[in-house]
Amino acid sequence: MAPVDVVAWGESLDQLLECESQLVFEDFLRTEYSEENLLFWQACEGYKKITCETERMAAAKRIYAEFVQVDALRQINIDCVTRGEISENISQPGPNCFDRAQRLIYGLMENDCYPRFLKSEIYQALLEQAEQQ
Repeated sequence: MAPVDVVAWGESLDQLLECESQLVFEDFLRTEYSEENLLFWQACEGYKKITCETERMAAAKRIYAEFVQVDALRQINIDCVTRGEISENISQPGPNCFDRAQRLIYGLMENDCYPRFLKSEIYQALLEQAEQQ
């Protein structure tokens, strides 16, 4: 990964999420038992690009089963109103089906996980390497 990327990660969560090598952030989140946030966000980004109705429905059900439904393997931390809205709409999921939940998770990452990532040994070591190059 380019030193420029590592430095840019420190500027904003968006910079980090736009980078191809999100694996470092995912590894960090895994150590905090919260990688489901990033995985859900990524799944939503992919979901928004689906134009075929049949594919969208299959993807929505997959995202719902993995992240949204109560007792999901990688259940995300969202309020019951948002979870209920998605549950009601999952039989006819539109392109914006997960937008509210994705915004909530983004906010959680931006205000909680991301600041801790910037202070983490993982990021600090990469930053030090980048600055030496």
